[in-house]
Amino acid sequence: MSMNKSSHEKRVQILNLLVEGNSMRATARLADVAFNTVAKLFIETAKVCADYQDQTFRNLTCKRLQLDEIWSFVYSKTKNVPEGKEGKAGDVWTWVAIDADSKLVPSWRIGSRDSVTACEFVKDLAGRLANRVQITADGFKPYLIAVDDAFGSEVDFAQLIKIYAENSDGTRRYSPASCIGAKKAKVIGSPDMCCVSTSFVERQNLTMRMSIRRFTRLTNAFSKKIENHAHSVALHYMHYNFVRVHKTHRVSPAMAAGVADRLWTIGDIVNLVEKAETQSN
Repeated sequence: MSMNKSSHEKRVQILNLLVEGNSMRATARLADVAFNTVAKLFIETAKVCADYQDQTFRNLTCKRLQLDEIWSFVYSKTKNVPEGKEGKAGDVWTWVAIDADSKLVPSWRIGSRDSVTACEFVKDLAGRLANRVQITADGFKPYLIAVDDAFGSEVDFAQLIKIYAENSDGTRRYSPASCIGAKKAKVIGSPDMCCVSTSFVERQNLTMRMSIRRFTRLTNAFSKKIENHAHSVALHYMHYNFVRVHKTHRVSPAMAAGVADRLWTIGDIVNLVEKAETQSN
């Protein structure tokens, strides 16, 4: 069955399987369609989702934002990148911003863990806001340059710097060392130090690892292409922001943030894809 002949209901079934963490091959088996059908629908839907969120998340009235970055890799870890794959494989970081009140994720950026990506990420975030906000990030130094460059003095910015214990045996560990404390540091403006936290964005990192198969550790589910890695994040956040009911608010983050007036369904996402197909024909 080709994607061009797939019914609306079949597309809904395929996307439902993908956003619930199934791989593309498992989705093809469960939906009884060809792998290429799943792959084409996945790519087309992800592009539509990325464009829709880019256009919709503007003039946001967020008050408190938390920023963080989560590690993954494409094709192989950086230390194992084979000859000829330089620049197309290795460690990849997903930078994420979350609204501490509505739990909306208005901006993310995929790239390296460096000052360049940090500046691109924070500048994109700043362009989506309608008012002064308070921002909390971890102690990663590029945030100092990025926030100052994007906001200047028009922000209340603080960092939560965690203190980790050293490994007693001196060996490398897969998991990070134990956090034995943290200190809050005011950087710009007058942040409310009682609200300086990265708990929500760190929980969002866990949501990504649980929801996006490509982020699962110690498996062979990692992305083989950076483009598909980015597509998976765009699709995930469309589902997270508009379709999933957040247990705290009992509505979707988009509804809590005032950018959606109802709870979306997967069918609504398929409608966007079909509308885009009609306009391109």
